[in-house]
Amino acid sequence: MKMYRLAATAAAFLLSIATAQAQTTLRIGLAEDPDILDPTMARTYVGRIVFSAFCDKLFDIDEKLNIVPQLALSSETADDGKALVIKLRPGVKFHDGEPFDAEAAKFSLERHLTFPGSFRKPELASVDHVEVVDPLTIRLVLKSPFSPLLAQLTDRAGMMMSPKAAKEAGDKFGLRPVCAGPYKFVERVQQDRIVFEKFADYWNKDNVFIDRIVFQPIVDATVRLANLKSGGLDLIERVLATDLKEVRADSRLKVATAIELGYQGVTLNIGKDKAKGPLSQSAKVRQALDLAIDREAINQVVFNGEVQVGNQWVNPDHPYYQKSLPVRPRNVAKAKALLKEAGVTPPVSVDFLVSKGAETETPAQVIQSMAAEAGFDMKLRVTEFATGLKQAEAGDYQAFMLAWSGRVDPDGNTFVFLHSGAPQNYGAWNNAQADKALEDARSVTDPAKRKASYEALAKLVQEEEPLLYLYHRRIIIAHTTKLEGYRQMPDGLVRVIGLKLK
Repeated sequence: MKMYRLAATAAAFLLSIATAQAQTTLRIGLAEDPDILDPTMARTYVGRIVFSAFCDKLFDIDEKLNIVPQLALSSETADDGKALVIKLRPGVKFHDGEPFDAEAAKFSLERHLTFPGSFRKPELASVDHVEVVDPLTIRLVLKSPFSPLLAQLTDRAGMMMSPKAAKEAGDKFGLRPVCAGPYKFVERVQQDRIVFEKFADYWNKDNVFIDRIVFQPIVDATVRLANLKSGGLDLIERVLATDLKEVRADSRLKVATAIELGYQGVTLNIGKDKAKGPLSQSAKVRQALDLAIDREAINQVVFNGEVQVGNQWVNPDHPYYQKSLPVRPRNVAKAKALLKEAGVTPPVSVDFLVSKGAETETPAQVIQSMAAEAGFDMKLRVTEFATGLKQAEAGDYQAFMLAWSGRVDPDGNTFVFLHSGAPQNYGAWNNAQADKALEDARSVTDPAKRKASYEALAKLVQEEEPLLYLYHRRIIIAHTTKLEGYRQMPDGLVRVIGLKLK
């Protein structure tokens, strides 16, 4: 009898091992550890990658930047542009079993608008209040027409949270988030891993084929790639362009790419420069710096030709790109002439704030070398990203190498950086005509009228140069050939619906 029990116990143990082994786990290597996993409070790009696995939004985007329903079924804007009616998907549950309905959607949007310190509040600032029309319909009543609103709802402002869980957790919600996505939260170990498991009651469960997802932050790109090649990871984000040749040569790996929605540029301190240097005092000096830079050379030398050069807040393939204002070629002679016209004697000393990392430091060094030929002394000051951001907010810099991950609507790439007094207008540029162009682009829905407003803005930006737009990165994802069905979207997020592991 004792031997029988032992045999039965052993058999059960072996069965549990076999079941665990049968479970599929997708291991994703991240370039950083995300900040708080609370859609209302989160700020980081890498956090958005993690959210896409567990926190569905009212709307999403497709490869062609069309806005498509997710937790919503449809939307209709009032004729006067001051209300948006959204029909919600029936039969949706949150990870705690609570139903997703109009009351839950109203709660999530109001939490984004009112929670202390919310980073979604500026994104939804046009919303006056939210009304429940019926159990599966909400109406967003606006203070004034706001054409980018639907686009805002394709990101964290459109993420829905369980009211029950959010009320109980308060400001601790990010420690154990409860949403309505394909995977539910299991655990997080800071700087080590974030674990999710498949949600059995997901509304689109027939397209979820992987049992568990583990996100692992690995800051060093070389170490990330080594883990992928050794089989320790199944997918990694932000592969360096200089590593592409190596990845493509490995028959066990695949590459997925897309040109980003955002931009890489240099923000110039105009209104907060304590030293009152020539760069902040004269548009001609800023134009001279721009003309000293060879964007295509940066592309070839630093990125092996893998980025797309540009001079605007959207890339040249974007429908809102102003083709009437193409990238100006490098012109050192004209740059020197502009410095002379401005009454400035070279070398022009510039405090150049740069975040640590090969993708920022290397192009900054190339810019430093190019600018020197035109009469600029770019003094690189390398800091941690978070430190640099605080210094930029305080105006403690003259030029700042700053990237933006991008949004589907051009408003998300412009307003917060270029409007007077906007929260991310680090250079404190103040231009009434630019403000009007930005506000006009928000108030109309007709694409031709919006594009005309952005053209007016682009002309002003090219004249006054508050921000030098340089290039648009290629989002580079590498994954094992065992992973099937992966497609890369231009927002850089990793979408897990439809993925299979062989």
